[in-house]
Amino acid sequence: MMNTIFKVIFFNQGHVYEVYARQIFQSELYGFIEVEEFVFGERSQVVVDPSEEKLKTEFDGVKRSYIPMTSVIRIDEVAKEGVSKISEAKGEKIAQFPLPPVPGKKD
Repeated sequence: MMNTIFKVIFFNQGHVYEVYARQIFQSELYGFIEVEEFVFGERSQVVVDPSEEKLKTEFDGVKRSYIPMTSVIRIDEVAKEGVSKISEAKGEKIAQFPLPPVPGKKD
């Protein structure tokens, strides 16, 4: 079970994040999943992917990340890690689940 790797795709601030992790589970915090042990590809240092480097920097030192279930697009169990990336959320196929209205906020 130690070699299990999950690909987690989620929506965050207008971008789609694709990250790889060894552990995923439902959080004790209601409405969140916990993602632990992020895996970043150890590729050749000659070719550097700026998107993956940005993710490495963003998640550097993060022991556990809590992602709202409403932001999760997909979770897959994969045979090996791929390239983590951040991409622009374009098109009509990516949308966050509707959230309840915030009390006191007027549109």
